[in-house]
Amino acid sequence: MSDNDADKPTLTRKPLGLKRTVEAGQVQQQFSHGRKNTVVVEVKRRRILGKPGEEAVTEAPAPVVEAAPPPKPVAPPKPTRPAVAAETAQERQARLLREAEEMRMTALEEARRREEGERAAANEDERRRAAEAAEARAAEAAEAASSAAETPAEVVRDTPETTAEEAADAGADAGGREAGNGFPPPRRFTPVEAPKRPEPKAAPREKRVENRRQSGKLTVTRALGDDEGARARSLAALKRAREKEHRRQMGGSSAPREKQVRDVVVPEAITVQELANRMAEKGADLVKALFKLGMMVTVNQTIDQDTAELLVTEFGHNITRVSESDIDIDSDADIDGDDTLETRAPVVTIMGHVDHGKTSLLDALRGTHVASGEAGGITQHIGAYQVKTKGGHILTFLDTPGHAAFTEMRARGANITDIVILVVAADDGLMPQTIEAINHSKAAGVPMIVAINKCDKPEANPQKIRERLLEHEIVVEQMGGDVQDVEVSALKGTGLDELIEKLALQAEIMELRANPSRAAEGTVVEAKLDKGRGPVATILVRRGTLNVGDIFVVGAESGRVRAMHDSQGKSLKSAGPSMPVEVLGLGGVPQAGDTLTVVESEARAREVAAYRAEQAMLKRTTSAPTNIDNMFSALAAKANVIEFPLLVKGDVQGSVEAILSALHKLSNDEIKVRILHSGVGAITESDVTLAAATGAPIIGFNVRPNAKAREIANQRKTRMKYFDVIYHLTEDIAREMAGELGPEVIETVVGRAEVREVFPAGKRDKAAGLLVLEGAIRKGLHARLTREDVIVSKTTISSLRRFKDDVAEVRAGLECGVLLADTNDIKPGDNLEVFEVEERARTL
Repeated sequence: MSDNDADKPTLTRKPLGLKRTVEAGQVQQQFSHGRKNTVVVEVKRRRILGKPGEEAVTEAPAPVVEAAPPPKPVAPPKPTRPAVAAETAQERQARLLREAEEMRMTALEEARRREEGERAAANEDERRRAAEAAEARAAEAAEAASSAAETPAEVVRDTPETTAEEAADAGADAGGREAGNGFPPPRRFTPVEAPKRPEPKAAPREKRVENRRQSGKLTVTRALGDDEGARARSLAALKRAREKEHRRQMGGSSAPREKQVRDVVVPEAITVQELANRMAEKGADLVKALFKLGMMVTVNQTIDQDTAELLVTEFGHNITRVSESDIDIDSDADIDGDDTLETRAPVVTIMGHVDHGKTSLLDALRGTHVASGEAGGITQHIGAYQVKTKGGHILTFLDTPGHAAFTEMRARGANITDIVILVVAADDGLMPQTIEAINHSKAAGVPMIVAINKCDKPEANPQKIRERLLEHEIVVEQMGGDVQDVEVSALKGTGLDELIEKLALQAEIMELRANPSRAAEGTVVEAKLDKGRGPVATILVRRGTLNVGDIFVVGAESGRVRAMHDSQGKSLKSAGPSMPVEVLGLGGVPQAGDTLTVVESEARAREVAAYRAEQAMLKRTTSAPTNIDNMFSALAAKANVIEFPLLVKGDVQGSVEAILSALHKLSNDEIKVRILHSGVGAITESDVTLAAATGAPIIGFNVRPNAKAREIANQRKTRMKYFDVIYHLTEDIAREMAGELGPEVIETVVGRAEVREVFPAGKRDKAAGLLVLEGAIRKGLHARLTREDVIVSKTTISSLRRFKDDVAEVRAGLECGVLLADTNDIKPGDNLEVFEVEERARTL
């Protein structure tokens, strides 16, 4: 055998290495559907280190001090083991884990009790040793005091260390000295030491056989043991037990927490529960404190600011008083410094009369065809676009509707714009909406550029337009004024470059700047409820930069920017000043014209939105008559007016706003439009249910009902009207309201006569002899009989005779006899008025 072979391990010789201290075993778990899982169970053994070849030295058990042994824990009764065959694999696994956890907690409890017993025994031993030491010190002091009065012989006798020979020599020396010089021998003192008592040996602590770290582990023996079915402790109980054990090991219970002083913001009115939440106190404690102050309140009751201050002070917090108006955001007070401002793109609004070519002009500037896809060929929404010109200028355009119903839209567009392009058709001249746009521009203080469109038509007369503008104090540059004008043709594309140059020049003169490095602020141009995306708003950013993920509040709604898109539908991550974007992530549909403000947290956004919603509700509910007389007058007026209920749903907020304004203008003294509900989005089941309960028709403007709403409408016979052009809607509703009033009755007086004589005609009727004063009397006409200008009866002429002959008509100046239907109350001197009744269709 070679040396290399000798180094290799053989069957009889094991390789050199440390012994394994972990023995592994496996427990197989079976689940339903034939699934299995193998769990590795490890058993750790204690490693004993020593010199090679020498046996481990085991310590002999030390004698135990006789002390009162701690009471042994009473073992819980072993539960009867349930039938294993009746439980599933999952139940067995859960039971094994539960039993292991309970065993671990039992071992911890036993170890704790054992340590408490040892600690008590050690304390008792310490007290006993201290008492013995005190007794020894007292005995030593007593013996030292008594030795001062004893004789030498007694001292020698009492001293245990002196022998008999030493005592005899000491006596002989003492006698010789005493005989030689006659003096008594000097007293001899021998130092005496206190007897040492043997100190009791401290009882060594009992060596623990059980390893606490292994007490709670799941082993094969425990897994297959008989102690099954025990009730497991809850996780909360286990957590409390571990915390208690940790506090005990760290030296007793933890110190009580120090009360945290908070700065509590208290508005003018606040509920008790809300105040408790802001103070981080219990609501019951606040109610108890208020009871002591003599106020019987509940946690949901509102208290004033002074009472809240008493509570905050009593509980040791600091109060910050604020008013309700402080909750809202004041954007006007936040002014940016001049060093933070940068040049921004101008916002240009195109305004003018309907069909004068506003959208076509914008299409020519953008190179698109928006006008061709609009219903009825008219714009009914505000469109926001951003255009980059050939010269590199960036312009933001707002296209406003020109129809009369969209007055508020035009006013809103004029308020958020920098420059207004007034589009006037050269072949049509100044129209009502053109004049209205001029007034809106003047009211907003916005500079204006006049674009005279349709100059390619033969009948176009731009000079006449310039002259007509003088009537409204608009003086163009060609006539010595300061208002720029351009002759353009959206169809041919002429004059567009000149228009863009003048826009850039006007923007340069105005020095438009904004701060892009701050929290964004913007204005809602349009808002709608999209079926797949939820509430969507078109925002024109005024200052700052709006980023995806920003938390904002807009009107009475709050939200977080989930996504942003530009006018071409491209997704954006951020939007700077003067940029129109479509924002997703709103909590509801805001009102057009509301201000969007980015805030620091969701809590702040919800607080501002709730405050604004509350103020809006107060404004709606407090519009009551100021006194009793006004209240009764309003009730009387309402009783005489017919109400025409309607339910309006539209595609965008601006269209709904314009429809409501146009419908309210149809109301008069006889009939009044009552809007039960208006909103943005598709017609839903709740809309149909509300309309069916009141009998009102549902008006859908560019929206349709969903399947469930359509089914309910068919069942309840609810009328639905769909429109895509606003003036078609107003015409149809006006006809329905006129039909609700019924036809208009018109009376035309034909003639007047005076009763001269009254004759009996038959058994019960009476005939009247008349003298026709005006007009003519015809048979079958309606007649009113008056006596001293008081109407006696309203009847018809059933018979007309002259000289015993039946005639159809008797003219003025002649006499005749008439027989009136359904009346006999006729006296000489009465007057008879004959009239015709004509019914005409009602118009509003």
